[in-house]
Amino acid sequence: MYELSNPDRTAIALTFDDGPNTEYTPRILALLAHYDIRATFVVVGQNTADNPSVLARIYEAGHQIANHTWSHPDLRRLSSGGVRDELERTSDVVEWATGGCRTRWFRAPGGDFSPKALDACFQLGMSPLAWSVDPQDWRCPGQNYIASTVLSTVKPGAIILNHDGGGNRAQTLAALNDYIPRLLDAGYTFTTP
Repeated sequence: MYELSNPDRTAIALTFDDGPNTEYTPRILALLAHYDIRATFVVVGQNTADNPSVLARIYEAGHQIANHTWSHPDLRRLSSGGVRDELERTSDVVEWATGGCRTRWFRAPGGDFSPKALDACFQLGMSPLAWSVDPQDWRCPGQNYIASTVLSTVKPGAIILNHDGGGNRAQTLAALNDYIPRLLDAGYTFTTP
């Protein structure tokens, strides 16, 4: 899924990859709570195992959780069994950390939805989740670049890719503080896939 299916005229979705992270995820959760927004957190299994209480906070706040593999590998280099193991381990640790949540969505690292990745995704009862707006925040291009990219490319049905883990996300957090109120003022509503 690159865009929301059958969105209303104003619906868009925020997604956050590579967490949970003890520094940035709680700050993003506070910002989302301030605006009463639900988002999708696309989590790495190792990070979830290291930070189960942060994942529990995500879940308890009503956000959606998606699978982003156990170790964020290049899936093209893994066997079909290796890909499936990456997804299963992550789904299992998410279920453990949340007390029962099973992931319904899978986002491949780097968007590599190869046949092996899709096969494992479907075999485990998940659906692929991509994105339509990518401000490249993982590169730390600056708050203004991130915000202006989102604001200039968003449209109804958009799925916006952000990162809460995988490095310093101060620019992402600052950009969210900039573009979320502007999107709300423009009449957009936030939902999850």
